[in-house]
Amino acid sequence: MDEDSRMRALRYRQERDSGEREESPAGASDAHLSPATRQERAAYVETLIDQAIRAGEFDDLPGAGKPLPGLGGVHDPDWWIRRKIEREQLGGLGPPALTLRTESTGLEARLDALHREDEVRETLSDFNRRVIEARRQLLGGPPVVTPTRDIDAEVRAWRERRRDRAARASDAETSGTRRERRRARRRAARPPSLDG
Repeated sequence: MDEDSRMRALRYRQERDSGEREESPAGASDAHLSPATRQERAAYVETLIDQAIRAGEFDDLPGAGKPLPGLGGVHDPDWWIRRKIEREQLGGLGPPALTLRTESTGLEARLDALHREDEVRETLSDFNRRVIEARRQLLGGPPVVTPTRDIDAEVRAWRERRRDRAARASDAETSGTRRERRRARRRAARPPSLDG
């Protein structure tokens, strides 16, 4: 690019900018124009932030005074896609490594919703099969670190959780009003929630 074309481009920009300023109404403020230098721009932004603070625009924001989610714990390089899947409650989307990790965290609640031992065994064997299949695939993406589940140990834990729920329900039935007993039976019949 030669010097002459640069000068023409500069003149064009100056004429365009001066034309915009002339076209603006006489009473309009120049607040919408961006400052020219980096320091002026930084000062302008700081001034806008200070004015917003004084006006109370940052008061009562959601999450104020609460810790930032996701801080601490083990670093997960795929944190962003996991958070998106959880927030949007998307199922079956994403690499198998992430979907299996998400499924693994809610597996106990899913098992607790089942009523028969053979259903629990079938669900666990299907989960283990998918974990092993995902480990065999060489499609790239994050590694599959989700462990397979010991079916017999999980069935024992499932029985124990059922027994505990039944015991709590019977304790509540023996003590309390008729309404409380009915609530306890309903609570014992439904599986624990995934988020609680």
